[in-house]
Amino acid sequence: MIPTEDALEKATIAKVTWRLIPFLLLLYIVAWLDRVNVGFAALQMNQDLGFSASVYGFGAGVFFIGYALCEVPSNLILARVGARRWIARIMVTWGVLAVAMMFVRSATSFYVLRFLLGVAEAGFLPGIIYYLSNWYPAEQRARAVSMFMIGIPLAIVVGGPVAGLLLGLNGLLGLTGWQWLFLLEGAPAIVLGVVVWAYLPDGPAQAHWLAPDQRAWLSGRIEAEQKAALARHGVGLRQALLHPTVWLLAMIMFACQCGSYGLTLWVPQIIKGLSGFSDLEVGVISAIPYIGAAIGMVVIGINSDRTGERILHIAVPAFVAAVGFTLSAFMVSPVPGMIALTIAAIGDLGSRGPFWSLPGRFLTSSASAGGIALINTIGALGGFVGPYAVGVVKDATGSFTGGLLLLAALLFVSAIATLRMRTAPALAELPVRAEPAVS
Repeated sequence: MIPTEDALEKATIAKVTWRLIPFLLLLYIVAWLDRVNVGFAALQMNQDLGFSASVYGFGAGVFFIGYALCEVPSNLILARVGARRWIARIMVTWGVLAVAMMFVRSATSFYVLRFLLGVAEAGFLPGIIYYLSNWYPAEQRARAVSMFMIGIPLAIVVGGPVAGLLLGLNGLLGLTGWQWLFLLEGAPAIVLGVVVWAYLPDGPAQAHWLAPDQRAWLSGRIEAEQKAALARHGVGLRQALLHPTVWLLAMIMFACQCGSYGLTLWVPQIIKGLSGFSDLEVGVISAIPYIGAAIGMVVIGINSDRTGERILHIAVPAFVAAVGFTLSAFMVSPVPGMIALTIAAIGDLGSRGPFWSLPGRFLTSSASAGGIALINTIGALGGFVGPYAVGVVKDATGSFTGGLLLLAALLFVSAIATLRMRTAPALAELPVRAEPAVS
């Protein structure tokens, strides 16, 4: 019996999801740990090496300068040589540099290694977003991206307690706890980089684990959508890099990333200041906001796909994050402080699935790779500005209050900017519900 189109679609997408998403999620958890575990290392490292809040904030954030500089060229290379080769290269090199963080001895070596780690990891996230756009039809993409990007909160949920345990190895074999942290959390990236080479196909046409009719349907569906987008908008690579909607998306992501990394890279020290708990207790408690964020990301992504609505599913969470950051700025005890930080994390991270489904709606091929990379490049600069600004304000005032209010203001601005996308030329003509590109 020949399966109906609907049955073929469901079976194909289910097989793609089970094959790709858990593995890509694992890769992203490892990536996120290696870029933010410095927040937990700082509980010991700052005192051991005499780093001030400003020195730490600059070193934590300079990762994103290296990341931003290499983001677009890295993603364009990925589109040319294939995801399997390039993602494997990215992971092995960042794993080596993540391990090398254990050799930091001064502010200069801290800055250099964090910068190089950003260079090595550049292209990973936009590469995966671009990769998923070649596997999922448009109306199912927000859910797929949300399932992948719950790696952000899950990395903290898993990484917080693990970091607390590793910091407890302080003195073992002559290494400090923070050195063990960098060593044992950097090594998995090297191993997984080798696995990527053997496991990931570049696209549906190379997916021999799909049945022939499934490969043909999925390849045809994605190709038809890309041709339709190209015919509708005619956006090439150069136009994508100059497109006003791409830059508006980039500015929104900049504000969101200021909030995300401003929270993630400082939350262990914020919790320590509120509670005075041990490193292990801080690691466990730091997971709480991100458990909420993981649930929020999945629920918001599914509802966005169900309704076909994207703009409000980005703007409303940004408003919620602004409220959470504002409340957290004035909390002086652990329980209300953690509630406020959880609200901020849910709002800031909850919009990621709907947000990253938008570029593929008007960009295709190399334009999609370049446009997504540009958006993430500008967003990555927020990863520098957010943590560094919080550190500077902390040194100047002795408190996290001003820094958290700054993050709240940026999230409020991003929410307003998102609502302006309703009139963006590239998105204004989108239907309320995305219709299949082929019947």
